[in-house]
Amino acid sequence: MFIIGVSGAVGGLLARNLTDRGDEVLGLVRRADQRDRLAARGTVAQVGELADMSAEALAPMLSGVHVTVFAAGSNGGAKKDTSEIDGEGVVKALEATRLADVPRFALLSVLPEAGRGDDLDEDKEFYFAVKKLVDVTVSESYLDWLILRPAMLVDRAGTGTIALGPAQPHDEISREDVAATLAALLHEPLIRRQILELTQGSTPIEAAVHANIR
Repeated sequence: MFIIGVSGAVGGLLARNLTDRGDEVLGLVRRADQRDRLAARGTVAQVGELADMSAEALAPMLSGVHVTVFAAGSNGGAKKDTSEIDGEGVVKALEATRLADVPRFALLSVLPEAGRGDDLDEDKEFYFAVKKLVDVTVSESYLDWLILRPAMLVDRAGTGTIALGPAQPHDEISREDVAATLAALLHEPLIRRQILELTQGSTPIEAAVHANIR
């Protein structure tokens, strides 16, 4: 599996989860020191700046993998970063996945209601608009795609129980549970061409994933 954003908070947790399952995990990082730290944990990463790469340059890095996971994100920062990472970056990765003949593409997105009720500034509003448009682009791909929309991410220990389905109320969820859920979804080939929303809940992760097989 190839993770774009493998050095990020959720991406790093996902890599550990997949490695613990016995998967070979590859990824893209921006700096050599990130590559070296990941290598010590069994993840093979290549150094490159996604914003400066073409789909044609990214595609060879995906050769031989069976799924591309896009877990990078600007977190609602400046519009330029949102455009380059959450917008153009996803489109570029999707095209590279096609060029490399990788059959599956998984996108870590965001629950559309996240942040609603707050006084969002212009950059945040732009972020949510870009996220939605990219979800549409991925959903129109012929690839075996999956979009996971978690609620507000928090840094605390995972509980191993979630609420997962086509529509969920906005709440919050630990990054650990997001990574564990995404790992379980990636190991379920019958979960395909679906948008799933994720928040904290009372259902064990594996049972919640199984309940969404259709």
